[in-house]
Amino acid sequence: MRPLVATVDLAAIRHNYALAKRCAPGRQAFAVVKANAYGHGAREVVTALHDEADGFAVACIEEAAEVRALHAEARILLLQGCFEPAEFQAAARMRLDVVVQGPQQAEALLAAELAVPLNVWLKLDSGMHRLGFDSAALRSWHPQLCRARQVAELNLISHFACADLRGDSLNEVQLECFLDLLDLDFDQRSLANSAAVTSMPAAHLDWIRPGIMLYGATPFADLSAAELGLRPAMSLTGAVIALRDVAAGESVGYGASWVASRPSRIATVSCGYADGYPRHAPSGTPVLVDGQRAGLAGRVSMDMLAVDVTDLGGVQVGSPVELWGAALPVDEVAQACGTIGYELLTKVTARVPRRYQA
Repeated sequence: MRPLVATVDLAAIRHNYALAKRCAPGRQAFAVVKANAYGHGAREVVTALHDEADGFAVACIEEAAEVRALHAEARILLLQGCFEPAEFQAAARMRLDVVVQGPQQAEALLAAELAVPLNVWLKLDSGMHRLGFDSAALRSWHPQLCRARQVAELNLISHFACADLRGDSLNEVQLECFLDLLDLDFDQRSLANSAAVTSMPAAHLDWIRPGIMLYGATPFADLSAAELGLRPAMSLTGAVIALRDVAAGESVGYGASWVASRPSRIATVSCGYADGYPRHAPSGTPVLVDGQRAGLAGRVSMDMLAVDVTDLGGVQVGSPVELWGAALPVDEVAQACGTIGYELLTKVTARVPRRYQA
């Protein structure tokens, strides 16, 4: 087999879910497992959290169906709601909790013939301006949905734009906008994502929605996962498949963008952008080779990347390489690439085998 694998530590995910719950005592938590559980494998993550999670949150009806097949009783929250009217019938059959984020969805819900009523989460646009009703429109729709036969619970939900920026003034504006609506009668309320779970107790309310923190990455630029007490869930590991001695002045890789400033030793590693490693990762992006820190040399190829191991001892063909994981945080790699850990984790492609540790 090609030496590249994503090893997923399911115990770490259980630990991180428990930590989220400890941050918000007495609250319930939707474990966010959209996008194939952020690249970790929805089937395995839902199974690992089967007895712990109060519920799961997904982006679309297909993801919801996968979770329902694994867990007959859990609450499953459809975060973007139904994209066409027929999906409301499917949502009722699967007993989903459904977000209603605009008038078209509200009208389709009220026109639907459902076998059982749905738990509905009215989405407030509290300041992100992506989905949801503004405060006035939500107040207008509230009485219609309160008395609708299609609605079991009527709940309130919103999403922070800047919770990852601690102390940002928009956080307080959004929280106040949300709390201002609580004179209306709602059964349940949910506002806190991972960043708010760990930093904004006033936003915890009835349900929290831990996402990236479940997978051991930080939602903050200035606070590491380790500082938050999180355990990394995915280790992406490969191996050295070739070694080259490169003379000073010689280049490495496509575009000849990296040129050796001294006689150099270059390791070729079994990972590339077709595996999900970012093509735009610059030279110097950290990599661990045989437990020693080194940096990328030149452009990432489709199936390979090159690492400058000149200053490392003992590197040979077959030496293990950690692209990110337990010893090299995914957030550090992401920062070097000008992106976030969310993107790296979700982009690990299907051709990379996942191996699971209980």
